[in-house]
This record gives sequence, structure tokens and C-alpha cells, in this order.
Amino acid sequence: MSSQKCGFVAVVGRPNAGKSTLLNFLSEYKLAMVSKKAQATRKRMNIIVMHKESQVVFVDTPGIHRKEKLLNQFMLEEAMKALGDSDLHIFLAPVTDSVEHYKDFLEMRKRKDIPHIILLTKVDRADNKRVLQKLQEYSEFSSEFKAIIPFSVKRGGVTKDMLLSEISKYLPEHPWLYDSELLTTENIRDIYKELIREAIFEKLSDEIPYESDVFIDKVDEKDNLDVVTASIVVEKDTQKRMIIGKGAQSIKRVGKYAREQMEEFSGKKIYLDLNVIVRKGWSRNKSFLEDLGYIF
Repeated sequence: MSSQKCGFVAVVGRPNAGKSTLLNFLSEYKLAMVSKKAQATRKRMNIIVMHKESQVVFVDTPGIHRKEKLLNQFMLEEAMKALGDSDLHIFLAPVTDSVEHYKDFLEMRKRKDIPHIILLTKVDRADNKRVLQKLQEYSEFSSEFKAIIPFSVKRGGVTKDMLLSEISKYLPEHPWLYDSELLTTENIRDIYKELIREAIFEKLSDEIPYESDVFIDKVDEKDNLDVVTASIVVEKDTQKRMIIGKGAQSIKRVGKYAREQMEEFSGKKIYLDLNVIVRKGWSRNKSFLEDLGYIF
């Protein structure tokens, strides 16, 4: 009789390294926020993937970076906590990146006893010669990592099954912690919040996503319909006007995209009531950040 395995796997890397794309691929569900813009992920999220007798609890983390703003400090803390609390680290290294990012990661690891795998991502953007060259650059660190795997969701090659099998090697034998049907430990309010944030990243200009956040005021869950009231929080009156847009066209565009994503996730119809509020200095106000769910 085979033994069950269960463990936490922290997925880390610089902002926009492809963490959320990887996790949505492995879970076969859109749970992690995907954006072409860096620093989209702000909090840890647990995503549960079953593989044979293993329950892999992936921890999606904010990109590793250092900035002074209080919110950015929180994001770095989230990444560091995930590193300390996990059984395995997966470091995402885009093939176009310098190995200096990996050296920074090695410096930041406080618990050297936790094994890690390097996932060489975005290899679809490079030819085979470039990929081989990058593998050679990492070879000098071969005593540090357990494996280095070239990977691309678009190109194929390493399959989901192959990757999960490799990851499972390093998980402890342990009974599953969660129901095998569960996709995430996040509650519905947090998931809806992230889907609205993704809509802001997708549908508004570059400045707005980083100066805004989302507060879920109320979720009224019915059998075939969720009624969601949410507020987009911004720093300035000018940003509020930009989000609403002429004739409320901008906020309608955001709301439509968010609602479609929420319906795809929940399998229900969604009625979404979006408001915009101004809270000057919200990203530097610890009390308000905690109201938004960023617990320091």
C-alpha cells in the first residue's frame, strides 16, 4: 500500500517571473492572478493540486523585491514567510534573466535545509542554444539545487505529470491536510477580490493598478447567483475619475471583465456592484492595509 504524501511548496521568483501562470497550469483552474504587469500578486495564496498519492499545497507568493512603501514591505514579508514555512522551494528563473536574481534568492534563504528546484521559465522565448547556455550558467550552483528544469506552458515538453512527479519526491510522508476536492484554502471573498484586481490590471492604464486595491463589502450567496458589492480603493480624486471614465465607460469595462472571470470560477451568475472610493495614503496606512486583509 502506497503512503500518502503532503507538503507545502513555495513558488518564488522576481516579479513577473511566471508564478501565477505556472500555478494555473498545474491546477487546471484560474486561481492565481495573471498579469503582464509586475507585482500583481500581493498576498500568499494556497493552491491545492492532487498527484497520485501526493497532495501538493502550492503557495503563490508576491515577487521578491525590495521597496520602501509599507505595502511593498508586506509583500516581501509574505514571500519570506512562505520560504520559511514550506517543505520545498521552486525558484522561477526566466531564461532571459541574469543568474544574479538566483544569487539573491540563495542569500535570502534563511533555512538552507529546505530543498529547492529551479524552473527555467519562458523558454519559448529563446532558441535551444540560449537555453543550453543558461543551463550551463546555473551549473556552477549544482550543489545548491536538486534539479533544474526548462519549462514553458506554451511550448510543451515537460508535462504537468512530469513536473508534479519531480516535486512529489521532496514532500514528506504525511496524511493529506485537505479534502482532495478542494482547490484552494482561500475563501470566496478573497478570490473575488483578486479577480476584480486582475480586471483593474487588464483594463486600466499602468498607474492605476499599483495605486489601487479592492475591498469586498458584501457577498450574498444564493443557489445560482452571487450578489457582490465591492469598492475599488484609490489614493487620489484624479484616479477615481480615471477609473470611472467618461460616461462610466471605464468602470463598466472593468466590471464586465471581472464579472466574467467570477462567473467562470464560481459556475454561477454574478451581479457585481462596483464603487470607487478615495483613501489618501492607503498604501502607507497600516490600519487600512489590515482592513484590506494585509495582516502584518
